[in-house]
Amino acid sequence: MIESSYIWMIAVLLGLGTWLIRFSFLGLVGNRQMPLYIRQMLNYTTVAVLPGIAMPMVLNGVNGGIEPLRILAALALLAVGVWTQHMIKALAAGLLIYFAGGWFIG
Repeated sequence: MIESSYIWMIAVLLGLGTWLIRFSFLGLVGNRQMPLYIRQMLNYTTVAVLPGIAMPMVLNGVNGGIEPLRILAALALLAVGVWTQHMIKALAAGLLIYFAGGWFIG
């Protein structure tokens, strides 16, 4: 079994790494105007993160197989995310399709 001190060390190092990444943007660059091309690229961060969050749930169904309803919900999530560039709206669309489809199917 893994020792608790090892787990705490990993948690602290991951927290420190996360803080350093955020500080690099907010602390070092926070008072300067970012170039337009960087601001435009940052607009797509949400759409880039959503597939990484959703795909494990889509590809691993209840019995380990792929479920068509999950694929449909993932496509709705992706379409709304690309269209609106708003994470909450995209998640709401995916959840709506998934739960409404589950309610209609069964």
